[in-house]
Amino acid sequence: MAKLEGLKQGATIKGILPGGDVTVVDVQWYGDDAIELTYKDASGRVGNQLLFQDDEKRLELVTEGRAWSFEADGSLLRLVSEAQRIQLAHLFDPYLAVHTSMIDPLPHQITAVYEHMLPRQPLRFLLADDPGSGKTIMAGLYIKELIIRGDLQRCLVVCPGNLAEQWQDELWQRFQLPFELLTNDRIESARTGNAFAEMPLVIARLDKLARNDGLPEKLEQVDWDLVVVDETHKMSASFFSGEIKYTKRHRLGQLLAKTTRNFLLTTATPHNGKEEDFQLFMSLLDADRFEGRFREGVFSTDVSDLMRRMIKEKLLKFDAKPLFPERRAYTLAYRLSNLEARLYRAVTDYVQEEFNRADALQSGSRKGTVGFALTILQRRLASSPEAIYQSLKRRRERLEKRLREMELIWVRPK
Repeated sequence: MAKLEGLKQGATIKGILPGGDVTVVDVQWYGDDAIELTYKDASGRVGNQLLFQDDEKRLELVTEGRAWSFEADGSLLRLVSEAQRIQLAHLFDPYLAVHTSMIDPLPHQITAVYEHMLPRQPLRFLLADDPGSGKTIMAGLYIKELIIRGDLQRCLVVCPGNLAEQWQDELWQRFQLPFELLTNDRIESARTGNAFAEMPLVIARLDKLARNDGLPEKLEQVDWDLVVVDETHKMSASFFSGEIKYTKRHRLGQLLAKTTRNFLLTTATPHNGKEEDFQLFMSLLDADRFEGRFREGVFSTDVSDLMRRMIKEKLLKFDAKPLFPERRAYTLAYRLSNLEARLYRAVTDYVQEEFNRADALQSGSRKGTVGFALTILQRRLASSPEAIYQSLKRRRERLEKRLREMELIWVRPK
């Protein structure tokens, strides 16, 4: 007696035709109790028959079918083999993300990603190189390398609001990573009620997450493979009158650390000069090591396994030449052109006028904010007219992009 489960392609069975054996061509199941058997007889003629469990007693298995054959779809086989080849490509090219991105990485960037970050699984790391070292490039390389290795599907980038579009542009133009911005429209139109669950690659503004009471709860419902936080020093906490004062940003950092497998922090200013505040900040990466009340000389501050910091003087090109020129501070006098002088006088008058308006404000915090912004404006002008031009150009590009997005939302086809 032959079981229906034993009838495979190529098997020879008795009991289908009187006085002869047949060869199984195909078996199609209908539920768990019936099959449609397609067979060939000794003369090569094809036939089919519907068999049930009750028919097993009249069937006899003469020879078993082949466990495998070369009769599959060749195009599907090529597709599967190519997918497997791409999945294993990093084993043959350890710098695959570098070679498939639109970048010319520098030695310190390659070292950070492939020697300090990738070997750590799971990653808890602070990238604290000096400004201009390309921390966005290093983060993008790390993200793409994890995607290539099949180790990343969901990634969240948290950054200050004014850097969100810049992060999105950099990750797409240099690494072809299609990150989406978390906007109010995207939050409100989420089909599941949780926009994070619908956006595998997302960029969110720091204060939007920290100050919106509903977002942290939704954020906690998603398991992230990687969370990258830019300008992480904004998540600092502090000691005041012997007690720890946690900010909403720091609480957000604690939440992010719990919801992700890999946690990457980037900042050029990790230490504000107060050791107790620095250890509170480092507790985002290792809460056990930096847990408890700070006591001078008790806690170890060796963070070499959690942090890398390189100053500009140590950053080199591949030919071992310094990446940045030597820093030398001195006063250099120069004469402004007529147009530059007119621009400088106009900005100076504007700064003086707005400072007077700021002095008239009742709110002390608001007064300081306006004064600081105006000081930055005049310092940028003193740097060079090109600095102001580039700032205005970037601002205009962002505004035009937002206007185009608004037109797509509000304009409806007739």
